[in-house]
Amino acid sequence: MGPRNLSETPVVLGMLIANGLAFLALIAIGPALIVNFGLWPLGTEGASLRFATDIPGFEIWQLVTYGFLHGGPLHLFVNMFALFIFGTALESLWGSRPFLTYYMVCLIGAGLIQLVVATNAVEQGNIYPTVGASGAVFGMLLGFGMMFPNERLVLIFPPIPIKAKYFVLGYGAFELWAGVTGTLSGIAHFAHLGGMAFGFVMILYWRGKLPIKPSRILMR
Repeated sequence: MGPRNLSETPVVLGMLIANGLAFLALIAIGPALIVNFGLWPLGTEGASLRFATDIPGFEIWQLVTYGFLHGGPLHLFVNMFALFIFGTALESLWGSRPFLTYYMVCLIGAGLIQLVVATNAVEQGNIYPTVGASGAVFGMLLGFGMMFPNERLVLIFPPIPIKAKYFVLGYGAFELWAGVTGTLSGIAHFAHLGGMAFGFVMILYWRGKLPIKPSRILMR
């Protein structure tokens, strides 16, 4: 399944533009943008870091705004490329409104999980903001694996084809291992898992598999 025309997937197009503009704003404004709109753990109000003094601490809007900020061009490119590949397929399948709902549920869900993890880290003396759309992107990956389980993906390394369902399971297992062991520190592994978990629950809800039923079954 190849990527769709972006004119047919306005939500994905809007997200790509919004993230790109936010990155340009970050270059122009500097760390102040992350200080005010990155996702801060609870209990960091008034703390000082090397690049900021008097941190505002957690605010509710950060559960959305953190997902439009990225720490560098590679971080931005990887997330936007994945959003383009998986997001266009899902928006074409579901429609724009359900896709936007799913994206935001994954983004906010990932932020909530990261909030718990990062707040625990503060108790150990580690204070840092979380930025990036990775949690929502991992939700897209999970959704793609559930909607197109037998679609073959070709990995960059090693360059072999693998069915989407196995790729999702393998990547999810790796993220869990990396998060528990602390491997690749500086990456929000549990936020990635949070995006996948909230996406999984959302799809189960739409399929009528949860005790709370939707007004109509949106997918099988």
